[in-house]
Amino acid sequence: MMNKVTVIGAGFGALTAVRKLRAANASLEITLISPSPEMIYYPSLIWIPSGLRQPEDLRINLNNFFRKMKVNYHQGSAQSLEDGGRTVVTDSGKVENDGLVIASGGRFIKKLPGIEHAITPCEGIDAAVQIRDRLNAMQGGKIAVGFAGNPKEPSAMRGGPMFEFLFGIDKQLRKEGRRDKFEITFFTPAEKPGARLGPKAVQGLVEEMKKRDINTHLGHKMKGFEANKVKTEGDEFEADLILFMPGMTGNQWFDNTDLPRSAGGLIKADQYCRVEGFDKVYVAGDSGSFPGPDWMPKQAHMADLQAEAAAHNLIAEFNGGQASETFDVELVCIVDSHNSGMLVARTKERNIVLPPLRVMHWAKRAFEKLYLSKYR
Repeated sequence: MMNKVTVIGAGFGALTAVRKLRAANASLEITLISPSPEMIYYPSLIWIPSGLRQPEDLRINLNNFFRKMKVNYHQGSAQSLEDGGRTVVTDSGKVENDGLVIASGGRFIKKLPGIEHAITPCEGIDAAVQIRDRLNAMQGGKIAVGFAGNPKEPSAMRGGPMFEFLFGIDKQLRKEGRRDKFEITFFTPAEKPGARLGPKAVQGLVEEMKKRDINTHLGHKMKGFEANKVKTEGDEFEADLILFMPGMTGNQWFDNTDLPRSAGGLIKADQYCRVEGFDKVYVAGDSGSFPGPDWMPKQAHMADLQAEAAAHNLIAEFNGGQASETFDVELVCIVDSHNSGMLVARTKERNIVLPPLRVMHWAKRAFEKLYLSKYR
């Protein structure tokens, strides 16, 4: 009998799960559910404000990939689960499965008063385009760039891209010869920005900000925003353009299910990426809360590693075996600033931070090309 697998999502974790499942079993029936048949390559959103990337460069049509991988594409958004996960209810019908991989990403916590006055860059292409257009229209003024976490889920935050937007905007304004007309402030409730990247990274990032004449506003809990103001418990400061990345939580549709949830609202998983208490239901990437160090990142690389483990273990269960594959916890990122990049890598054993190097910028661009070649 042919086993049916449903994958929810069209991001890094979901597509890696599809590739690994197909490589392991040529006859598996795979159905992927997502609102549109495209992948957005989020790591390169940082290059839209400067024009280094255009929106169409980062929107990857997946129809060829689906054909190549023999994937049934179900256009829709997940709404709930039935039969212990064996049926996914979407807004365009029900999809049955013998195994399920949930990789539908996370959701930003938009609870702060006035948060509509801030742009959240990682919400996608439209947000990055908005930053580009706002910057182009400004003659000068004050720019604030910051992020916060989910107090109940230390790993559910995405600070790395905000450093890239910060340094990228600084570099762009210098290149355009108008940096002197702008005041840039970086803010976060954490006293040590980028602590999850490791102690060496904190020092490197703060030094880089000083070097670039970027103000810092650190260690004060967020209170909210106004149209031209960032408000914290320490004090408030003016800003004509606010970029802010809030902490993350689980998708809204998780609330309509019996899926076990962490304190921060994500799906609870074990070291094999299995959803606790569910049969042949796995989770990968931003949707899940996994055992591991509190610095475990929410980034594409981690989603890929979790998806590989999930696919391996699901196939093992179909073959009458048991889940045994775990995933390594690795943080790898290049904090890019348009013509150079700072490599930051962290594992349980070591923490590597290199100073900004031109070759790292080109490495990031090369990786983008290589990664997307699998899906184009």
